[in-house]
Amino acid sequence: MRVEQVERVPSKFRFTWRTLLLALGGLVLLLSFTRFVTGAVDLTSAGAINATVALAVPIGLAGLGGLWSERAGVVNIGLEGMMILGTWGGAWGAIQFGSPWAGVLVGLLGGAFGGLLHAVATVTFGVDHIISGVAINILGLGITQFLSKVTFAEMKGGGDTQSPPVPKLDPVSIPGIGEPLKSLESQHWFLLSDLAGILRGLTTNVSLVTVLAILLIPVTFYVLWRTAFGLRLRSCGERPVAAESLGVNVYTYKYVAVVVSGALAGLGGAFLSLVASSAYREGQTAGRGFIGLAAMIFGNWRPGGLAAGAGLFGYTDALQLRRGGESVHALLLLVAVLLAGVAVYQLVKQSRTQAAVFTAAGAVAVFALFALTDSIPAQFTSVTPHITTLLVLSLAAQRLRPPAADGVPYRKGQAK
Repeated sequence: MRVEQVERVPSKFRFTWRTLLLALGGLVLLLSFTRFVTGAVDLTSAGAINATVALAVPIGLAGLGGLWSERAGVVNIGLEGMMILGTWGGAWGAIQFGSPWAGVLVGLLGGAFGGLLHAVATVTFGVDHIISGVAINILGLGITQFLSKVTFAEMKGGGDTQSPPVPKLDPVSIPGIGEPLKSLESQHWFLLSDLAGILRGLTTNVSLVTVLAILLIPVTFYVLWRTAFGLRLRSCGERPVAAESLGVNVYTYKYVAVVVSGALAGLGGAFLSLVASSAYREGQTAGRGFIGLAAMIFGNWRPGGLAAGAGLFGYTDALQLRRGGESVHALLLLVAVLLAGVAVYQLVKQSRTQAAVFTAAGAVAVFALFALTDSIPAQFTSVTPHITTLLVLSLAAQRLRPPAADGVPYRKGQAK
């Protein structure tokens, strides 16, 4: 068996840049239509888009970490614990060395340490991946609680559960375009103002760590799908016995993948304490490691789909923070239109009548909820990101194709 044959994904659909641009264009058009009909300006405002990016970055980095690990065949539900180590390490490093970039590096190393522990347990000692991941989550929380008591509690402005204020990373903007885009956005014209708001949100007051996180998406794709190193790493998650027979050191590649996975999760944690906030606080990750895993699954273990999933979760979270009742209520119209489109696709292209009927019924129910109400209660808007997580995973479940040997125990020299 040739290594190039280890991953066969039978599919009539081929993802291309043209497809991506068409999908993004259609989504912007739908958002513009929804904003124009409902008057919910925050659907495409620069503030909402800027908040979306900030909220999506830690989720995307955690998902990217899971992608590296699971492409090598190691399930990593310990991402939450690795992110926790990154939040503490980011704050401690920034305070100790007086530089936020030192905090970024220490946070990355903290997550990598968690990844190394997971690799030792699963790869070397063959511990069940789920058990090891749960242990890492518990260990990450326990270690940071202990370290906070012996470090931050002794510092002025700190305590047992939080650090003193940390040095901040100043945001950057593309000069010369902020004011013209702001003026165009304020006109509330159909599509043009929406495009201006989206562009202003993406190009002003953006952290350099955000730029780094965005660049890691194409870098990951190139490394894993366009290099010999990436091919060997993915072969360990598809057919490790075949890879070993061709001279690939499976243990080494699994170790590298899991350590990189932890480092990316740690970077996401450092982002939370250095960029999204001004200090480390206990419970700061708030389950983002698990949501990152959901984004990875939604993206079908691919960087582009993962980024879309993280953006979706970040967007819904941003909306519930900005005029939550009004914005989430307007989003119901968009969801109804999308569900109706899915129903038509299922009926015409896939000939799945029963599925189309259920999807159409969902579209009607969502539209009825939109038409019969004026706003969504605050108690429900706060759980919008979590409801979105459940919905997208249930809708995406039929097309998922994880690596063939993901989570499967492997020992060197085994016959099959």
